[in-house]
Amino acid sequence: MTGGTEQRFKNERTASGRCGVTFSAGVEGNVIAELMGEKEGVEVTKYPAMIRIDANDKLEFVMEDIADALGEEEFTTNDFEIETSTHYGRMVRLDDRVLLFANPEDAAEYLGFEPPDDDEPQLPA
Repeated sequence: MTGGTEQRFKNERTASGRCGVTFSAGVEGNVIAELMGEKEGVEVTKYPAMIRIDANDKLEFVMEDIADALGEEEFTTNDFEIETSTHYGRMVRLDDRVLLFANPEDAAEYLGFEPPDDDEPQLPA
């Protein structure tokens, strides 16, 4: 293994501040990657059979934009999940978009929970 590969896949038990999703490298995955690659701060990495889309803090996939890019009348959040193979970060599915958050507390308003107060006991790191 080269030093670059070793560093890239290094395991650290700290928050990365990143979120992302992996798609198969089919028609839909390639179109979504092209669309998301136009957004500031979004990193698209293509492999022979899969595509990684990563960002700091938050990713937002708008279903109408994806449908338009595919030339389809509709592309739903169900269609989106069929095209994904995995994700990291907190995923929130709304009717018209899919959001990914690096920090789960940032998704609290969508998931109906309150982030803990600073005074509450925290799990050890």
